[in-house]
Amino acid sequence: MMPLSIDPVRRSTATSRRAALALLGAGSVALGLGLKPARAEGDPENVLTEALVLRDPDIPVGANPDGDITIVEYFDYNCPYCRKLEPELRQVVFDDGKVRLIWKDWPILGPVSMIASRMVLASKYQGKYIKAHEALMGVSSRLTEPRITELLSGAGIDIDRLNRDLDSNAKTISAIIARNNDQAIAFGFNGTPSFIVGKFRVPNALTMEEFGQVIADARKAAADRNKKSP
Repeated sequence: MMPLSIDPVRRSTATSRRAALALLGAGSVALGLGLKPARAEGDPENVLTEALVLRDPDIPVGANPDGDITIVEYFDYNCPYCRKLEPELRQVVFDDGKVRLIWKDWPILGPVSMIASRMVLASKYQGKYIKAHEALMGVSSRLTEPRITELLSGAGIDIDRLNRDLDSNAKTISAIIARNNDQAIAFGFNGTPSFIVGKFRVPNALTMEEFGQVIADARKAAADRNKKSP
């Protein structure tokens, strides 16, 4: 289930974040072209194609759809670390201006997390995915199902339509979450938040400065690959 050759850095202390960053800079956890090419339909490794990891067509883009580097965040709506990091990551993306941001639901903290993920993903069918995401990430208390509904309604989400969209798109939403889970496990992620930055694996939260460095490293790696291409 883990076909990628990547460095299994999984610690999350401030010191180990710096160590992970140094490893990224050295390229020892670069995904490179190791993202698996498309497999036969139904093969679980098929979720590890570059297209599905970085550009899953069923997942809306959070920012800068034409960005030259993609950050993919695997997160849980009930993860306090994800919420704390959210404004900092958004600021990094805004300041850079060319980073494409993707949020991938990985609801590992219980049934309410799964409900939250499904409801926000269903909100995309009324064009309000980002509003729904921001509404749930902007609170400090643990979510409950009634609180999720209250927050989404307050953000302008039509709850009646959302419930209809949940029913009619249940299989698609389930498939998205299953792909995200398979990817996170294959990358060796142990918890949320975890990231893919360009072709680099970042298994924990970083500071704004560290994110900036990883983004720069990812751009340099991409430029080096382009130089080597015929």
